[in-house]
Amino acid sequence: MRTVLVTGPGGAGRTTVAAATALAAARTGLRTLLVSADAVPGFPAGTEPVEVTDGLRYARIDSGAHFRDELVGLQDRASGLLGLLGANRLDAEELTELPGSAQLALLHTLHRAAEGDWSKDGTDVLVVDLPPLREALAVLALPEQLRRYLRRLLPQERQAARALRPVLAQLAGVPAPAQWLYEAAARKDAELAAVQALIEDGSTTVRLVAEPGTAAEDALRTARTGLALQGLRVDALVASRVLPRHSQDPWFAGLAAQQEKCLGHWAQEWAPGTLREAAHLGHDPRGLDDLALLVGGLAPDGRTPGRADGPWWIEDTPGPDTSGEPAEATLVWCLPLPGAGKKDVHLVRRGDELLLTVGPFHRIVRLEPGLRRCAVSGAALTDGVLRVRFTPDPALWPRTR
Repeated sequence: MRTVLVTGPGGAGRTTVAAATALAAARTGLRTLLVSADAVPGFPAGTEPVEVTDGLRYARIDSGAHFRDELVGLQDRASGLLGLLGANRLDAEELTELPGSAQLALLHTLHRAAEGDWSKDGTDVLVVDLPPLREALAVLALPEQLRRYLRRLLPQERQAARALRPVLAQLAGVPAPAQWLYEAAARKDAELAAVQALIEDGSTTVRLVAEPGTAAEDALRTARTGLALQGLRVDALVASRVLPRHSQDPWFAGLAAQQEKCLGHWAQEWAPGTLREAAHLGHDPRGLDDLALLVGGLAPDGRTPGRADGPWWIEDTPGPDTSGEPAEATLVWCLPLPGAGKKDVHLVRRGDELLLTVGPFHRIVRLEPGLRRCAVSGAALTDGVLRVRFTPDPALWPRTR
């Protein structure tokens, strides 16, 4: 399944471009599913996939309903513990969603589209209308981060001691975690793993939408760093609301000239064939007829998708080890971070993981077995590439052998 994640600066028209992309894909004969948290004018409403036109289905994400269902289900599973604490249940009618519920609802929808009940109907192309750019990049990193928290807070290996929990509870005088908690954590981990696999799949690409202008240039420059950190490839940069270039009106001609200058910069900064244009309709799109005017060049292209630059590589590798001892060579782990400054990068080693913070973006990297035997001996950002040096550490060798 080909997945196209659509995002861009707020107000740039990303929902319109996402809908036009989905329509263009459906017109090529591909079974297409569009999901969005925003209503698409002219599309039928519904939280389950409904047919819009031949080959195109649409589902709207209802974060409020998802939040209520999840919290009510949690209360049902934890009813014994809540009763022990004397807690009063909350009714679904009195629940209002909390900050962060929209992101969790989006992840749940991606799971349903990738491996849940929606995937049974068969989908060739999944088009996802993501939130604005910075929030979207945070959402794409969320599955990996939440899975790490689950591993640390509820390690699976502790489930082996479940037979001892009643005894431990009596000795400690407090109730031990119930089995349902570990089972719920395992289900959530499996769901998050499916979403993470979808995001990291080689057939998943990002489509950026921006209205030509100075503010968009700054936002796109920051986005390149965040996308590189996640290893996501941009299949298209769609310039939205492009004005006619040969207007007789001096005011419109001036605006068009500014847009054309910006488009020239984008064409130089981004890979050939990446930049596409969506014309200004003179009004907000009202339905399929208006979207049909924008579909030219917006169908997912035939280029082979794939992860961007690996996303990392090893510059120097040690020679073959036949002695059973750590190799002496130093390994240099490289990650391209275009647009990042030296002061933006922070790196922390925690066991088998590297925690990378680049400006507002975060990434958790699980180290390969060879690197787990090494200590971080230095890091530097030069020419847009972060290089982290690893030196074999004998102290780590016995624990990772």
